[in-house]
Amino acid sequence: MLFTSLGPAADPHFAQILLDLQKAAYAVEAELLGDDRIPPLNETLTGLAAFRGYWVVAWDGVQLFGAVAWDDHGDQLEIDRLMVAPAAHRRGVGNALVGCVIRAAGNRPIHTATGRDNLPAIRLYEKDGFRAVGDEEVPPGIWITRLVRTA
Repeated sequence: MLFTSLGPAADPHFAQILLDLQKAAYAVEAELLGDDRIPPLNETLTGLAAFRGYWVVAWDGVQLFGAVAWDDHGDQLEIDRLMVAPAAHRRGVGNALVGCVIRAAGNRPIHTATGRDNLPAIRLYEKDGFRAVGDEEVPPGIWITRLVRTA
């Protein structure tokens, strides 16, 4: 598996491939949550390319298997999105991508959130040292769990 730091603003063709991955990955989460109103499912190419944080993407040959994007706020990092192709689930892709963010963070804390009922994602984060710090309803009827990893 090859990891690169290519982001969607660099190439419109890549942005479309990344958006397709995002929709496939978050469709799985929507099914787990029983609600398809989660924002990544409705994002456009323009919205995806507008994110100005950091990206790491995972390739297997020419197939995009996963991606993680995060913001660096100086004293902490915040994972904006983590997505793994459904065909690559349970193959260590998500763990490897989170590991890239952990290395980028150094001794700084990392914050993230996922659907409260997305137990596979919560377990992945907990395995990497994150702990749940609370639940929040955003938008009405959709609950997320906020997680943090401290150094």
